[in-house]
Amino acid sequence: MFRVTIKKSGHTFEVAEGDTVLAAALAAGYTLPYGCRNGACGSCKGTVVEGHVDFGNHQPYTLTDSEKAAGLALFCCARPQSDLVIDAREVAGVGEIQVKKLPCRVQAIERPAADVVVLRLKLPANERLQFLAGQYLEIIMRDGKRRAYSMANPPHDDEFIELHVRNMKGGAFTEYVFNTMKEKDILRFEGPLGTFFLREDSDKPMLLVASGTGFAPIKAIIEHAFHAGIERPMVFYWGGRRPQDLYMRDLAESWAREHPNFSFIPVISDAEPEDAWTGRTGFVHHAVLEDFPDMSGHQAYVCGAPVVVEAAHRDFTTRAGLPDDEFNSDAFTPSVDPLKAAT
Repeated sequence: MFRVTIKKSGHTFEVAEGDTVLAAALAAGYTLPYGCRNGACGSCKGTVVEGHVDFGNHQPYTLTDSEKAAGLALFCCARPQSDLVIDAREVAGVGEIQVKKLPCRVQAIERPAADVVVLRLKLPANERLQFLAGQYLEIIMRDGKRRAYSMANPPHDDEFIELHVRNMKGGAFTEYVFNTMKEKDILRFEGPLGTFFLREDSDKPMLLVASGTGFAPIKAIIEHAFHAGIERPMVFYWGGRRPQDLYMRDLAESWAREHPNFSFIPVISDAEPEDAWTGRTGFVHHAVLEDFPDMSGHQAYVCGAPVVVEAAHRDFTTRAGLPDDEFNSDAFTPSVDPLKAAT
């Protein structure tokens, strides 16, 4: 048994042999930032100030050898080898929400794009899922494997749980969704999970950035902000390779028409001549930097492929002065290929 102290707060907790720092912190009631819980997204990265850890199994791109040498670790994978002092943010507002394992029924299957399915899932009549806008759940497959999907509906609109699923070749769950799933099928899931959600205690203008189906949790955050009457300026950048990748563009454009504090900027990286695209081009996070070279007074919410989230974090904090604790992210981590965008 080792003792871990969180430097900023002074909170302490014990970690049993074989447990990770994150699992023990959550069990003790202290929520550290996390996303995938399997070393693929980097959301839980922090510093080991004192002591030693076994870094555990993780994707090489989420924690490099040079970062390890500098004292960084992924707390979802790191197992203490001594008492520790760690430098990590604590996230308020999550701990009191109950994580449940529940069945659900497939209520509707919609295809807003050739490679995207929108699922609407119905809970049992006597169940309700409390969650924060932006959190995710894990679908539990029959073989016990899990697939993480962000909830695209805001908490107040909870008649159905809405998931956005992109077709990933070779993905066990996506193959089922696109080729076999039918309405009234029964699924099981665990949730809500994650620390990506709207920080309502701030008055800073918000920059929201999504690539592909990273739109799902951003959609939940935006719709919750509207429902809650939040009047902070919001600028939403949605990136895709081609215009059809922005599969709910009409919805985002309607938000911009209806809410004076909201702006929508679509960004396309690989438009073809037949697309006749006349809007912004290039990488989505570059467009944000062009418009906001000084982010020191802003708050950012970024969701998409790990490469997009990592690049945005690096450039927003080092080039544009965004405070590190104002960068909120959710990196989608597919089981097929971690270097590609996921659902």
